[in-house]
Amino acid sequence: MKNINSLILDATTKAIEELYSTQIDASMIQLQKTRKEFEGDITVVIFPFLKFSKKNPEETAKELGAYLKTHVTEVDAFNCIKGFLNLSISNMCWSEIFSEIYQQEQFGYSQQKTPKHVMVEYSSPNTNKPLHLGHIRNILLGSSVANILEANGYKVTRTQIINDRGIHICKSMYAWLKKGNNQSPQSTKNKGDKFVGDYYVAFDKMYKEEIKELVEQGYTLEDAEKKAPSMLETQKMLIKWEEGNQEIIDLWRKMNQWVYDGFDITYKNLNIQFDELYYESDTYLYGKKIVQDGLKKGIFIKKDDGSVWCDLSKEGLDEKLLLRCDGTSVYMTQDIGTAILRFEKHPDLYQQIYTVGNEQDYHFKVLFLILQKLGYSWAKENYHLSYGMIELPHGKMKSREGTVVDADDIVFEMQETARKTTEELGKLENFSEKEKNALFNTIGLGALKYFILKIDPKKKMVFNPEESIDFNGNTGPFIQYTYARIQSLKQKATELGVFGKNSITSIDLENSEKELIKTLYEYPEIIKEAGKNYTPALLANYIYELVKSYNHFYQTVPILKSEDKLKVVFRVQLSDNIGRVIQSGMKLLGIYVPDRM
Repeated sequence: MKNINSLILDATTKAIEELYSTQIDASMIQLQKTRKEFEGDITVVIFPFLKFSKKNPEETAKELGAYLKTHVTEVDAFNCIKGFLNLSISNMCWSEIFSEIYQQEQFGYSQQKTPKHVMVEYSSPNTNKPLHLGHIRNILLGSSVANILEANGYKVTRTQIINDRGIHICKSMYAWLKKGNNQSPQSTKNKGDKFVGDYYVAFDKMYKEEIKELVEQGYTLEDAEKKAPSMLETQKMLIKWEEGNQEIIDLWRKMNQWVYDGFDITYKNLNIQFDELYYESDTYLYGKKIVQDGLKKGIFIKKDDGSVWCDLSKEGLDEKLLLRCDGTSVYMTQDIGTAILRFEKHPDLYQQIYTVGNEQDYHFKVLFLILQKLGYSWAKENYHLSYGMIELPHGKMKSREGTVVDADDIVFEMQETARKTTEELGKLENFSEKEKNALFNTIGLGALKYFILKIDPKKKMVFNPEESIDFNGNTGPFIQYTYARIQSLKQKATELGVFGKNSITSIDLENSEKELIKTLYEYPEIIKEAGKNYTPALLANYIYELVKSYNHFYQTVPILKSEDKLKVVFRVQLSDNIGRVIQSGMKLLGIYVPDRM
């Protein structure tokens, strides 16, 4: 496809040489989108050329503009605003570009595969509680980044590390032994992950009551927290687990399976898949071996109490604990083991991307440094996809206190909100009950995913279910409704016999048509930038701007009612192409668009 920027860059380089007898590097040339308040499509920044022209900005801009208009057939007009040269690209050029776009089946996606293999980790839950709203942001962000990287030609493996061991897991196990009465998810008709999560909350209540009693007996709060019977028993349980106690192992396997069964339902409801799974109960052992090897090589240090540490003071950081004095591992231990195992399993792996909240920024900085100290050069390419916390309008959530909003509840609420809103708008004519339920699911999930993904990952966000389902504004349902509108238009055009597939390369464009083609033209670069910056928000907001422009076009330009049949065919093709990009872009965000709403 014709690359306008490249044409302008090459021509500007020649212009500077011919006008001012100076050869310049193309990197000196700054091109921008022309601001909406000015006429033009591409703006050339003039200031870098003044030292060659020895003239003021306006004179230099006029000379360069005249040269480009004469030598570049695609440029049909220009204007100068202070130190900026605004170039207008001809209608003929935009028509030709649209024709090329329209013929491409996967427009926007890279046609060249890169040899780089990237592994994206997301979700990575603990097996002591259900997935919650915070996990949803993590899952949607990681999954969409994986999709976008694939669209950029990368080989992508989607994975998670399941944190299935540790003191927090033992807390749920201990509480079930004390209070469970041999109940199960089946006997209580409760979802497995929710069932186990209730015992994690029960442990916290039990623990706090014990602390209160010990403090009343005269213990300090610090001592009470250490000597509370439930905490001591849980610590013993963890040690027994690591020693391979069969009774503890059997209980652990049983309760973990309950949780896995629950997770699978949630992932299915969110339409999320993984290519590989890693378990901390496996990788921590390898991590411990690596740490012991590093200790022998003098990379790590052992303290008098037997604990093993990595000294990062030369790197401007603190010492990092790798093995406790009782020999048990910490999160860092298993992360070291997991990272190395992945690269050993996939020798072609170029990069690991960890989708984890910004409260773990320091953890990953330390992890990558430790891996480099161990001699793994690939650690420099690893990336922490850090994101801000997500809250509800009423504030933060706390797992231990049972104030978290489960992912399943959010999905159900979104579907019900979609049902209520759609019924109120009266958009369900000729829908069967099955079709209605499928539509509510599509709209609800679309609203949830889009509302979360349109926010820059680094920003903290507040999720408002009612705001997200609005059929107007920057929301998923607004975009979905526009797509459905285009499908309805195509159906009418087909019935009228004006949905032609032949390219139309010469047509007088309305301003709104030209703006839509210009926006379509940006799509491949948007996908590239979204992948480069690991941010689906760029893509989400691009789709919204495209949809907003299309709706303006739809309202102001006659599409099927134009007297010029050629224009009717062109406008239907343009609408069709907008629909295809909406569908393509939303798919990268993990969002389906319905054919009718």
